[in-house]
Amino acid sequence: MTSPFKLGDIPIGEGRAFVIDGAQVAVFRPRDGTPRALGATCPHRGGPLADGLLDDRVVICPLHGYSYDLVTGLEIGNGGDPVCAYDVNVGADGTFSVDARSG
Repeated sequence: MTSPFKLGDIPIGEGRAFVIDGAQVAVFRPRDGTPRALGATCPHRGGPLADGLLDDRVVICPLHGYSYDLVTGLEIGNGGDPVCAYDVNVGADGTFSVDARSG
């Protein structure tokens, strides 16, 4: 799914929510520099994952503290449902696209 947005629009250490080809996607710029993307909504109670606390491996939902692995989308602390994980590809012009991970 291609976006008209640029990765540079997201401050390092934060995430932003986008609608890309009809899907709500939270795109993150962890401090390690590797862009990551997950479904934008926490399946536990609908929290906005883009507003969560972020490190290089997980994002913590701001509503109830559920933690999601930024690579796999698995919830790692409470046995909750996973979110969709996406591969992020950044073009030479800084725009990015996301593709749902398979497997």
